[in-house]
Amino acid sequence: MHTPRPPSSPVEESVFSLPIRVYYEDTDAAGVIYYANYLRYCERARTEWLRAAGFEQQALLTEQRMGFVVRSVNGDYLSPGMLDDALHVTTGVETLRGASLVFVQKVMRGDEILFRGRFVIACVDLDRKRPTPLPADMRTKLEKIVQA
Repeated sequence: MHTPRPPSSPVEESVFSLPIRVYYEDTDAAGVIYYANYLRYCERARTEWLRAAGFEQQALLTEQRMGFVVRSVNGDYLSPGMLDDALHVTTGVETLRGASLVFVQKVMRGDEILFRGRFVIACVDLDRKRPTPLPADMRTKLEKIVQA
């Protein structure tokens, strides 16, 4: 069985892996993962990827008045996940832009891909509700990770 890298590992390469267990609350009446939960798993993995890179979303919200929002998502559901499955979500950055990042993510059971998604995540100024460039320190650190 595949052993995913723990979420507390430093982000030293461009792909991060977060383990996920499928709970009863994640499934429909047939014990299959409800489709929207794959998006939740990916959101959680992006948050942990950012944390492992040294950025806490709460600090960004309160100190810099900035946050991240999903601008677009394109997903493919390839195989069903089931109650009690041990999964892992891989997260990598395809593109780092001025005010956004493009993430590629997979929800996997071992080596089998259950869901594959591409997410455009925009950085926004929370006061103006408008896109804003990534902070310089964040951009510098993320450029090193993306190029790894």
